[in-house]
Amino acid sequence: MELAPGCYFYVGSAFGPGGIAARLGHHRRVTRRPHWHIDYLRQALPLSDCWFSFDERRMEHCWAAVAGGLRGASIPLARFGASDCQCPAHLFHFPEPPAFQSFRRRLLLAVPDHAPLERITE
Repeated sequence: MELAPGCYFYVGSAFGPGGIAARLGHHRRVTRRPHWHIDYLRQALPLSDCWFSFDERRMEHCWAAVAGGLRGASIPLARFGASDCQCPAHLFHFPEPPAFQSFRRRLLLAVPDHAPLERITE
């Protein structure tokens, strides 16, 4: 995969042991033994923001649909991160980083009872 300049937006879930804290802790490091699709991307790209929620439902597919509908979104590699679902991809490329508030607003329009979104900036 050739990486174009811009922002890469990856959508995943964190329902395993340790939940969101463990998953974010893992993704903040570059691992020598990749496990998830994002681990391979992290070997080439820095992490800048983490957007997350503590919704008890699996919302990653909805997040992917919303992210793919944002202005400037493109799919750099079909099915990346989505090998176990029907989404076109869980990785999106943007020429400029999408705005957190814009994503949040669109997500709440799609799922009005979605848990609050949080953001950590690295």
